Amino acid sequence: MRSKILIIDDEESLCEILQFNLRKEGYDVDIALSAEAALAMDLTPYSLFIVDIMMDKLSGFDFAARVRNMPAVEYTPIIFCSALVGEDEKVMGLNIGGDDYITKPFNIPEVKARVRAVLRRSAFQSAQSQPMQPAKPAELESNVEYGSLTIDRNKKTCTLNGEPIQLTRTEYALLLFFLTHRARIYSREEIIDQVWGGDVVISNRTIDTNIARLRKKIGDYGNCIVTRQGFGYGFKETD
Repeated sequence: MRSKILIIDDEESLCEILQFNLRKEGYDVDIALSAEAALAMDLTPYSLFIVDIMMDKLSGFDFAARVRNMPAVEYTPIIFCSALVGEDEKVMGLNIGGDDYITKPFNIPEVKARVRAVLRRSAFQSAQSQPMQPAKPAELESNVEYGSLTIDRNKKTCTLNGEPIQLTRTEYALLLFFLTHRARIYSREEIIDQVWGGDVVISNRTIDTNIARLRKKIGDYGNCIVTRQGFGYGFKETD
């Protein structure tokens, strides 16, 4: 089945250029000329949102913040496409749940490559997080626990002190990796291979940003995710 993409930008001519070129790549592509128009649509069929940041009323960041709180589409990847080129804007986009950031004026081959990478990564993570369909209860996966931090691998949920933590799919995959691979430092390349899939292109900033968000969400246990400059990250058990 062909991936379905929604482009959200108030520049109609730019939307049409992207739509034309992405359709040539075999994607189904729709356009919304504002964040408000997009939010009024049924967003569940889409595999990817390409979103401008600076729009008239609701910004692209506003759109992303709302989508990340909609259970049906909270994991749908978002690529920001904006004329804002500062590092602060890029970091904010990643922190709010963006999966990539493209600056305008953009290069069409680069856009195509980034779209392919994000969709490939999303498909890999979706496959990794699919609930098992066991033939009998004995085949259910056991929970992963560390102190008061618990991952239910069957429900794909996480709790801290019995309270649910809202993790993105990437944050969930990172935490599961760290809790099942303790007491060793892993390079960024090893983490990419285990969490994103080795054939995707991930920047160091993307890894660092996702780990920083995860640390904040798991409270004091965030201190267990340690950084070794020049080597990578690991999960250090407390004494």
